[in-house]
Amino acid sequence: MATRQRTAEYDVVVVGGGLAGMCAAIAAARNGASTAIVQNRPMFGGCASSEVRMHIVGANCHASKENLRETGILEEILLENKRRNPHAVFPVFDMIMWEKVHTQENLTGYLNSNMDDIVMADGKIAAIICNQSTTETRFTIRGKIFVDATGHGTLSVMAGAASRMGSEGRDEFGEPSAPPEPNDDTMGNSLMFVAADRGEPVAFVKPEWAYTFTEQDLRYRPHAEEIISHADGGAIVEEDKDGGRLPGFSSVDSGYWWIELGGQYNDIIAEAEDVRDELMRCVYGIWDHLKNVSNHGLANYDLEWVGMVPGCRESRRIEGDYILNENDIRANRVFDDAVAYGGWAMDNHVRCGTLDFDKYPSEIFNFKGCYTIPYRCYYSRDVDNLMLAGRDISASKLAFASARVMGTCSVGGQAVGTAAAMAVRYGCSPRTVGREHIRELQQTLLKQDCYIPGFLNEDEDDLARKARVEASSQTPGGEAANVVNGVSRGEENRKNCWESMPLGGGGETLRLTLEQPAGVREVRLTFDTDLSHEIMPSITKIVRDRQVKGLPRELVRDYTLTLRRDGQTVAEKEVCGNGQRLNVHQFDAALCDEVLVTVTGTHGLDRARIYEVRIY
Repeated sequence: MATRQRTAEYDVVVVGGGLAGMCAAIAAARNGASTAIVQNRPMFGGCASSEVRMHIVGANCHASKENLRETGILEEILLENKRRNPHAVFPVFDMIMWEKVHTQENLTGYLNSNMDDIVMADGKIAAIICNQSTTETRFTIRGKIFVDATGHGTLSVMAGAASRMGSEGRDEFGEPSAPPEPNDDTMGNSLMFVAADRGEPVAFVKPEWAYTFTEQDLRYRPHAEEIISHADGGAIVEEDKDGGRLPGFSSVDSGYWWIELGGQYNDIIAEAEDVRDELMRCVYGIWDHLKNVSNHGLANYDLEWVGMVPGCRESRRIEGDYILNENDIRANRVFDDAVAYGGWAMDNHVRCGTLDFDKYPSEIFNFKGCYTIPYRCYYSRDVDNLMLAGRDISASKLAFASARVMGTCSVGGQAVGTAAAMAVRYGCSPRTVGREHIRELQQTLLKQDCYIPGFLNEDEDDLARKARVEASSQTPGGEAANVVNGVSRGEENRKNCWESMPLGGGGETLRLTLEQPAGVREVRLTFDTDLSHEIMPSITKIVRDRQVKGLPRELVRDYTLTLRRDGQTVAEKEVCGNGQRLNVHQFDAALCDEVLVTVTGTHGLDRARIYEVRIY
């Protein structure tokens, strides 16, 4: 029982502190809304935290789809982690995420705080009731806009929002890969483990309560160091060499996503404790198999860490004004109200998980390219001030199987937080933002380094769009004018960046000459961070080893930003040791007619690359 009562009030209240909730909360706060984020765990990050240790996958499908890594707030977090945590230690990553929340102006974090109840008024959520276990405090947190980032859609269901669970039948959306009839099947939860080579034989004594597995049981589940399976151990239902495959990982140092249970239970949420206990029996039973049942050459390996918090794949999905479906994904559909995108394969795990011995653990429906996600998927259709961030967004089961991954959830979260702040500013509902302010929302997201396929920078206040752009040198396809073409990443065969010739002793310079002198208050520079490869922390050595240690070599490290009037410097900023893709520089309305960026060093590449320059 709480020993004290507290009341707090905010513009935006985010419930759930995984990456989607974090990105939503940070975005809302940055866009001017007083914001709270409520997390029932002792740390932020959800499945990406040290409690679960799942790596953050997304639209680039483990680097098999070029230029599709997610940017925005997620990219900021991952780049900062690469700068300060090059060996990808998960507890250090916890600190990076905690810091990102706690140093953000306008944002208050509530850790160890479980939402126990809500208060409704006139069909809207008026407040949530939370108990913080560490302080024995009962909080009543009021807000104008509420964001459900709980994963399970808990806030939404408590508020009476329409939800669904399981698979739709084929006829509902005409999805070719859906089952003929609807069912209640869900993908299960997983417990990860980490193993280490001790350099000497290490015995393992199987707990009496652990299961026993044979080679026959595990014949469809790669589980030895020397086995690298296609499609991450799943059955590729549709082979498409250009569609972005899910590369195989079956290293015993980080096993295994396919230790999965829950889909066969009547209620994966209500029976979560039983699912966790059964997963423990499976984890230790599989380790016993690796060590004692068959000879896998693992005599020197020892368990170093086993998760106690399962990573949840699937439960409820909340209904919005639109339900994303398989046909949208296969068509790479670009919606008029698009605010995010995905590209991960429709990765649909089998119902019984580990215990479906006669099946591959996942059916993988590949597709080329990427798709957009409409804003209408990110708010409840029947609770007026309720928005959705994460895996509970409005989608069919098959679309969910792609959109559920953390990279996609994160960029959707940033869109939701940005829209929530707009709803507060305009005094309107999230639905009205979509109907009356969608272009402003899209342009704001692009300005803040999000990517929306099919949409360009059309910001009328950006002085760079009408500037004359020149450079001291440029490469074919990497012309200086690319920095104002409206696209801040490579697409297909287009570089979309300025790329200089090799850097000389004085560096290479990009020059933007304004149409007429203006009082410049802000310059925004977007650099290259190699969006075709991964930079997330991972317990999988294969994934870590193919990443650069530290920051991407393409990233500009040292540069000077100069404002000039009639050839004379009126303001200048020198940056050494830059570690971010988006750099925003403020000035005191310096009257100038030229903006110059002189790059003198990178984190490894021999030339400068800049994707976008914006001037305000």
